[in-house]
Amino acid sequence: MTQTHNPAVPEHELLTRKSFLRTLTAPDWLFALFTAAAALFAQIQAAHHMDVYETVILWSSAVSAVLLGWFFKPMRWFVPGALLAAYGAMQLYGGNIARTETFFLKYFLSSQSAIMWQCAFVFFALAAYTAGGIVAKRQHRDTNTLLGMGTAFAWVSAFAGFTGLLVRWHESYLLRPDAGHIPVSNLYEVFILFLVITALMYLYYEGRFAVQKLGGFVFTFMAGVVCFVLWYSFSREAHTIQPLIPALQSWWMKIHVPANFVGYGAFCIAAMLGVAELLAIRNEKNNRKSWLPPSQVIEEIMYKAIAVGFLFFTLATILGALWAADAWGRYWSWDPKETWAFIVWLNYAVWLHLRLVAGWRGRILAWWAIVGLFVTAFAFVGVNMFLSGLHSYGTL
Repeated sequence: MTQTHNPAVPEHELLTRKSFLRTLTAPDWLFALFTAAAALFAQIQAAHHMDVYETVILWSSAVSAVLLGWFFKPMRWFVPGALLAAYGAMQLYGGNIARTETFFLKYFLSSQSAIMWQCAFVFFALAAYTAGGIVAKRQHRDTNTLLGMGTAFAWVSAFAGFTGLLVRWHESYLLRPDAGHIPVSNLYEVFILFLVITALMYLYYEGRFAVQKLGGFVFTFMAGVVCFVLWYSFSREAHTIQPLIPALQSWWMKIHVPANFVGYGAFCIAAMLGVAELLAIRNEKNNRKSWLPPSQVIEEIMYKAIAVGFLFFTLATILGALWAADAWGRYWSWDPKETWAFIVWLNYAVWLHLRLVAGWRGRILAWWAIVGLFVTAFAFVGVNMFLSGLHSYGTL
């Protein structure tokens, strides 16, 4: 019997599809099976809390997690591990929030303790990456034990933060069974999400391009964010779980906010890579042996980060417009938050245009990415602090 295929699909695409499927191993399929089983278990356990939209989001997230695990192999242990740790915390709670004082919850698995571990390991990762970079510079080597420790600490920080968010989700239902919610409703929670996403994105690029020596740049910025989180937590008690205000009681929030922070994380990584590229360019211009990767490699990673961030930020902006239409009856109102979101979008649209169409390279794009960090930071935090509008519920 002769084998046939759809003539509408080019033969080279069929070969690409076959080769991708052939790359999937038994652990890949086991990961997919585990993720599907976890989603089914979550739906059965929380059916009384979920409507049709949340069910769609749950299974869409499961499919996305499988595809991400197939694309980025470490996610095959990261996602199941965090789910199992969070489920262990749920069992320790046993439906009673007062059990937070038990040993493992108090010091490891409650949301606040897990998030504190995340913050600590950000600093551990920064110290290891920085020391490893100094050693690499002296020994003229691309990697060493300290850099490897930095990578390990970065994974632990992301794992602890993601686990903490999952447990915090459960804790919100223990505190208020009728008002539990996904933990992306205030600045404290989204900063934790931001730290998780930024760490994971950096770790992907680190593994993809073998650039461990750039970890010190990215985690310097993340350490600054952790300092803000700690101040915000202790001075404003922002870590306490509060009920959702009416404006946020929407399923749109569950997809708009995470997409937004993939964009924010990517743009912040790009800014730190811009600093690294400027140093690399200076060393290359002065014919000095650089301990950093070549400036062209750094710029390529920066470009990929901005491209991914721009895609997700565009998606988040569209979702935000749909949410606005559902909540306020209009898609766009030039509210300060919306205006600055457009400025951020336009800034990186121009950056991509200049690189892809005009062919710009080098120092000017690095500086542009660095300045873009301040534009993004003002859109993220500054608008909440200094301007008022329809999004004023996000104030500090």
